[in-house]
This record gives sequence, structure tokens and C-alpha cells, in this order.
Amino acid sequence: MPKYTREDVVRQIKENNVKFIRLQFTDMLGTIKNVEIPLSQLEKALDNKMMFDGSSIEGFVRIEESDMYLYPDLDTFVVFPWTSEKGKVARFICDIYKPDGTPFEGDPRYNLKRNLEKMKELGFDAFNIGTEPEFFLFKLDEKGHPSLELNDQAGYFDLAPTDLGENCRRDIVLELEEMGFEIEASHHESAPGQHEIDFKYSAAIKHADDIQTFKLAVKTIARKHNLHATFMPKPLFGVNGSGMHVNMSLFKDGKNVFHDPNGDLELSETAYHFLAGIIKHATAFTAITNPTINSYKRLVPGYEAPSYVAWSTSNRSPLLRVPNSRGLSTRLEVRSVDPSANPYMALSVLLAAGLSGIENKLTPPPAVDRNIYVMSKEEREEEGIADLPVTLKGALDILQKDEVIVESLGNHLFERFMEAKEIEWDMFRLQVHPWEREQYMSIY
Repeated sequence: MPKYTREDVVRQIKENNVKFIRLQFTDMLGTIKNVEIPLSQLEKALDNKMMFDGSSIEGFVRIEESDMYLYPDLDTFVVFPWTSEKGKVARFICDIYKPDGTPFEGDPRYNLKRNLEKMKELGFDAFNIGTEPEFFLFKLDEKGHPSLELNDQAGYFDLAPTDLGENCRRDIVLELEEMGFEIEASHHESAPGQHEIDFKYSAAIKHADDIQTFKLAVKTIARKHNLHATFMPKPLFGVNGSGMHVNMSLFKDGKNVFHDPNGDLELSETAYHFLAGIIKHATAFTAITNPTINSYKRLVPGYEAPSYVAWSTSNRSPLLRVPNSRGLSTRLEVRSVDPSANPYMALSVLLAAGLSGIENKLTPPPAVDRNIYVMSKEEREEEGIADLPVTLKGALDILQKDEVIVESLGNHLFERFMEAKEIEWDMFRLQVHPWEREQYMSIY
């Protein structure tokens, strides 16, 4: 059922003294974009007649085919609580359409909807998602630029005064709740300056929308505390990086189809097939779930992030974990994903991987209940444990060979993503880094 009607939106705009509307969408790289309009243009926007230049957006279209239309999703209407009392700003998240009235294939949000349609064709109603996005807080310098100075030296679950980010984190939670988020937990993470705020699971499209709204809120409120919030996967050497664990479950007729009280570990055959699909395609979807050069500085042994493709119920070193909760809460947790991922694209590839396991009735390898980090390479090979890619370039090479993951992105997103990321890799590869000068200048 729709959450809002057109009349509901108009009423809320009047009640909240809204003066400007942001028509928001997400580009291929996961960056939030928006066209801001005055209230006088609201009717035009609600009639799906607001146009923008798609050639200026990363991964969209060439200049000769640049006209794009923004179709606001009324259910995503929200008033930003942190905006001016003289006139607040509200937003819609939009889908992107071409001039002929068809959805734009390069819109990541539409692409996730396309994959969800395939899920429904297989007989499932909902793909429910819960994520755990982590971020760091750094102090701003005198010019308002991010510094490398952390705002605290606290650790896991520490309290103020050790955790100096607590007030900022509390304000973020309050603002998110005002926008309708149901916050489940908020705490300091293991690394100094690192934080996590968990919000309630929801259906895939809404959750991807919420991740984008969450990132915007965190960055906005942090700046009010003279701090810079970053979702960069590994901003500092020698400490844990930031992940965004993704908890997934499939539903049909209101029932969690991953749960079977009579199954092994109380998991259904469907859950095991889905799990097997994730394991089979994990190295291929890594380029999407870990899409930056920096992502691969996090996926190394010793810092709680997975480096190997395996699953378990009892330890956190594998890529995929089955949490202990059962019944409606039965779920699979993919631990490799990081918060630099485009959430719409990440959920698309995870869903496609799992559904391919269901379609092909794949059987997962045995669970690995040992600490994989202390296993030798020979031991891992004996157990059939593959390594995750160690560079973005390696991940891209594997991605383009996997038909299931490529199809889940569609030709437009796949080709533009490969092009952008190969350029990114070459820029990094050709750069001379400080480490190289420190290592080699005095020796050679």
C-alpha cells in the first residue's frame, strides 16, 4: 500500500513550512545527486515533468542523449529536520526515466527493482535487508577541511568522556528518528573515532533509500559538530576499517522462507541454496560490494574483515555468517560489503547471486567453524576456501567473467562501471605514492 498520496504530501509541505524541494537520485558510483526546486515548481515535479541533463552524471548517458526525467516516489517524501526554520527543505527520491516514458537502464534504483521483479517471478514476495554501516569521525581544520585528527581514542562500546563522539552520534540518532528511522542501536566501534548506528531492517528498495538518507544525515550533523564523517572503507593504517554488513532474508506470504524448524540448523533448503549462490559468486560481486581502490585495504587478515570465501554459524572470520536468531529473524549476513558501495547495485548483485543458487539448487560447501585467519594456504585449499580479490583490478577481472552478476547489472551499468573503474585503477597505478619514495629513494 502507498504510504503517501499527493494530497498527503501537499498537506505536510504546508504544515512544515517547506519552501524548497530536493529531487534526489543516486549515480552509478553511489553519490547522491539532486535538483532543488522552489515550491512553485511542485506541481510540475509531481506530474513527472522535471527534466535534467543526464550527460553530466557519472555513468548515465552521452551528451547527444542527455534529456532525462525525474519521477518522484511519493513514499520517500521527508522533511529534513536540520534545515532553516524560515523555510524547511524536503526531498523525494526519484526514479529516472527517458523521454519516451521508459525507465532508464542506468538508474541503479531501477536496476534493483528489475532484479526484485525476477525474485517475484520465482515466487517470493520480499527481499528484506538490515545493514550495519560504520563510519569514522575526523576533526575539521581551521579552513573547514577534513583533517587526519580523530575526535577520540575510544574503543568498542566505550562511553564518554573517552568517546568524544557520543554527543554527535546522539544528535544523529535524534535527527534520524525525526525523519522516521527506527534506530535499534548506536555505539562506538573498535577503532578510535569509529562509530556504528543500526536501523531496523526493511524491504530492499526502502533500505537502499534509507542507507543514502543515513549517509547524508550523518555527514550533515557531523559538520555541525565541527567534524567530518567519512564512509571510506579504510581511512587509517593499522586499525579496523569500516564495513557495512548486509543481513538478508526472503519472504513469501508473510513467512521467512529461510527458516525451517525441522531443517539442519533450522535453515530451509531455500536458505542453503541461496547461501550456496552467494558463495559461488562472491569473488565476482566483490567489485560491486567493494568498489574502490581503498576497499581492498580493509579486506585483509587481522582486522575483523573477511578475506576468504566461506560460511559459518559460530565464528566471524568467514565472508558469510548465519546469526543465531531463528523464526522471522532467520537471515544470512554477508560481512565483506563496505559503505562505499552503491547500495542499489550491491543489493542487486547479492540478490542475483542468491537467486541463482535457488534456481540451480546449488549445495553450499561445509561450514568452516575454525578461525580462517590462522589457517595456512594449504589448509584453506584443502577446505576449498577461495581468497577474495586483493585489488580492485583483480575484482574487475573476475566480475566480467560472471554471467549472473553481469546480467544483474544490465549492459548499461556493467559497461559504464567497468569503464569508470578501469580509469580509477589506471590513475592509482600510475601515481607515485609516498610509501614508494620512503621505501626506495634512499636505497636506489
